[in-house]
Amino acid sequence: MNTAITQMLGIKYPIFQGAMAWISDAKLAAAVSEAGGLGIIAAGGAAADIVREEIRAAKKLTDKPFGVNIMLMNPEADRIAEMLAEEKPAVVTTGAGNPAKYIAALHAAGIKVFPVVAGVSIARLVARAGADGVIAEGTESGGHIGAHATMSLVPQVARAVEIPVLAAGGIASGAGLAAALCLGAEGVQCGTVFVASAECTASAAYKDMIVKAGDNATAVTGRSAGLPVRGIKNNLTGRILEMERLGAPAEAIEAETVGSLRRAVKEGDVRDGTVMSGQIAGLIGSIRPVADILSDMAAEAGRILAEKRAVFREC
Repeated sequence: MNTAITQMLGIKYPIFQGAMAWISDAKLAAAVSEAGGLGIIAAGGAAADIVREEIRAAKKLTDKPFGVNIMLMNPEADRIAEMLAEEKPAVVTTGAGNPAKYIAALHAAGIKVFPVVAGVSIARLVARAGADGVIAEGTESGGHIGAHATMSLVPQVARAVEIPVLAAGGIASGAGLAAALCLGAEGVQCGTVFVASAECTASAAYKDMIVKAGDNATAVTGRSAGLPVRGIKNNLTGRILEMERLGAPAEAIEAETVGSLRRAVKEGDVRDGTVMSGQIAGLIGSIRPVADILSDMAAEAGRILAEKRAVFREC
């Protein structure tokens, strides 16, 4: 597949693997990059030295381009940005804030910058600051979410900026990739489908929750605190939603979730842990190798686009 993203980064498929805290480690990122996509290591709330170790581990596993995500709410975001300029991953993606102050230094180190955006205004802001592309993430995604659906967000962002746009949120198949390209995106970012991969180190229980999920499996908690998060329904989501219904303060809700993602990912506590997942989980029915996920997505997208072109030629 040949798009502005594959040309810019020298990758086979215009598919980024999303940055998921406690999940997107060196092993998963390297596997995605080796298979032709762009793997991404999630810094999450980790210290700069730990992120550096993951980068160096990934470099031992692949010589292909890969990326690192900075969660800008991380207290060590400044140190992580400085470290990334030294380690020089091919790409840095950012979330939960405006990365403008880091872009010049990252560019000086030869790094491309792709902020995740949830609206047109922030897309324009980071484009003016020099971002190389943006990832327009719809509310269908897992984890921390915005308000706009992918179908409406992507074409508006694509029209608003002149840099390449990737679509994210609710994409786990070739049909989703084809749709994103038709909406004006140059590629996609996927998260949940890569959790359900053989190379992902998340607990078997976490993966099983995704594989068994149906179309109504997820819920959004934290809206009352201004920090909405999408995950698969379980005992924890039920408690939080009840707390929100009763008007519990944001501090109490946050206290209920501290450490809950790590428990689900690393310990397999999918009853009282946070099982972040996108709405697309209902489409994922098995655990597959990363290489199969990527090649199947690209092949399906190619078939769909070719079939649609043939239909319009006949009109």
